[in-house]
Amino acid sequence: MVNNSTLSLDLTFAALADPTRRRILESLSRQQMRVKELAEPFAMSLPAVSKHLRVLENAGLLKRRRFGREHHIELESAPMQEAQRWIDQYRKFWEGSLDALAAYLENPNQPTPSKPNKKTKRKKP
Repeated sequence: MVNNSTLSLDLTFAALADPTRRRILESLSRQQMRVKELAEPFAMSLPAVSKHLRVLENAGLLKRRRFGREHHIELESAPMQEAQRWIDQYRKFWEGSLDALAAYLENPNQPTPSKPNKKTKRKKP
């Protein structure tokens, strides 16, 4: 079963998978912009940029406010913060694993510390 948190992360990472969308978010990290301003640096049509914006909006990564015919877009940080928390959980694991690998590569003849066997019961003092 997929919960809301998992779905939110899926949408965030899918939106971030595209370099155009990452560049859009980078621009929005500096300031709120209109759609036409966001589209200027890209060699694509305005409708194509709008499709990218919809993907980002569906992922919750940006907010759109309309003023007449103008659409003002700003960054929404909550989904990125959720993704960062998820990444941080796994960073601890990978940093420990990479530190152990680095230690081994620096001194391959040094015995590696063994992990305690979970099935072995400790004797009570």
